[in-house]
Amino acid sequence: MKNSKWIFGLLIILFWSCRDKEEIVPDPQSDLVRGAIFEAMQEWYFWNQELPAVVNTADYASNEELLNAIIFKPLDRFSYLTTQEAFNNAFVGRNAGHGFGFAFDATERLYLTFVYDQAPAGLDGWQRGWEILEINGKPLSAYKTASGGYDFQLGPTDPGITNSFTFKLPDGSTTTRSNVKAEYQSNSVLHQEVIDVKGKKVGYWVYQSFKATAGQSPTKSLEVDESMAFFTDAGIDELIIDLRYNGGGSVAVAEQINNYLIQASNSNKLMYTNKLNSLKTNLEKSVNFKKIGSLNLDNLIFITSRGSASASELVINSLNPYVDITLVGDNTFGKPVGSFPLSSYYNTLKDNNVELVPITFATANAEGKADYFDGFPADFLVGDSPQFNWGDQSDLRLAAALNVIENGAVGGRLLNTYYRPKWEMIDQFKGLRQEFPAY
Repeated sequence: MKNSKWIFGLLIILFWSCRDKEEIVPDPQSDLVRGAIFEAMQEWYFWNQELPAVVNTADYASNEELLNAIIFKPLDRFSYLTTQEAFNNAFVGRNAGHGFGFAFDATERLYLTFVYDQAPAGLDGWQRGWEILEINGKPLSAYKTASGGYDFQLGPTDPGITNSFTFKLPDGSTTTRSNVKAEYQSNSVLHQEVIDVKGKKVGYWVYQSFKATAGQSPTKSLEVDESMAFFTDAGIDELIIDLRYNGGGSVAVAEQINNYLIQASNSNKLMYTNKLNSLKTNLEKSVNFKKIGSLNLDNLIFITSRGSASASELVINSLNPYVDITLVGDNTFGKPVGSFPLSSYYNTLKDNNVELVPITFATANAEGKADYFDGFPADFLVGDSPQFNWGDQSDLRLAAALNVIENGAVGGRLLNTYYRPKWEMIDQFKGLRQEFPAY
């Protein structure tokens, strides 16, 4: 009799155990998840003292609505929600979509600005400098919004979505291409070459986003290693780094680049410090330079725009106390703060595949410069010219950077080309896609 009771009890336990397993269904937009989001923000958010004391999470229809309601609006344009897969994939360059960017010139003609090599657009031979005349059979004016911006209605990044584009090529011919979105591995280095300027070897490096190579420990980019080896072997005297469309990415890769660019004499000096909220001061740290390679450059020229953000600005700010830096193009975006994902600290977020990426820290360089929410001002304001391919010295911003090397300044003809675009690609995106902007 005792044995039969024990068996009956075991069956009840097994029944309820199986029932519990069946009932644990991820519900990423549940009130339970919103509660975890608010709890995580209270603990980790850089401006946690600005959060409301109490939030009724049931008042919000979505996680995004909650987050938008509680962030510190005067300064926070950056905190976002995504999935764990999307976050992890983005930082190692695993993307989905067509794989290109575009921008308007001064006359509001639209051009491809960059194309990833292995993306559907790259495999179809698209190149920077192709003018876009129509999208899905409609003129660009059909996509203009009431605010004066554009919504090109290309759909989500899901593989299988098709869009068609009519291009005018540099030779004057036109072509219409249908392109199907797919998964691809993006490249960070869009172009590299050495240009001779009055006997000086000038490196030109177009770097698109700070992405690590998957599987590397410690975190780093093999593309960066290869580029720095290329410029070192060439024996360059000067370096132009083009970050005009670089929305940021991995801080570890930014540190890697800084360690290549710093002079040997400044190795072991302070690169940057980071500051967290008052609950997390024990996690604050100072990061020192650790020289890699033999490049020894006292001057650097960066080509920048409002699309240059986050890790791009961290590199510029960290090097500024030690290197003579010139910015050519336009003012940068203005993001002196950073994030890391919080799902690993909260099982509710982890189990429901919700990745919360709020602002969690601010950085300062060796001189204490930390407040650049308005961006870094360009030393020489010069208009963008996306109609020219990478390395074409008719490109206004490249020409201006070469002027600085040759003459120490930029001529009036180039300065007169400056315009501030009414719409830029970074305006189209929020959150993770703003950090890695591409269609």
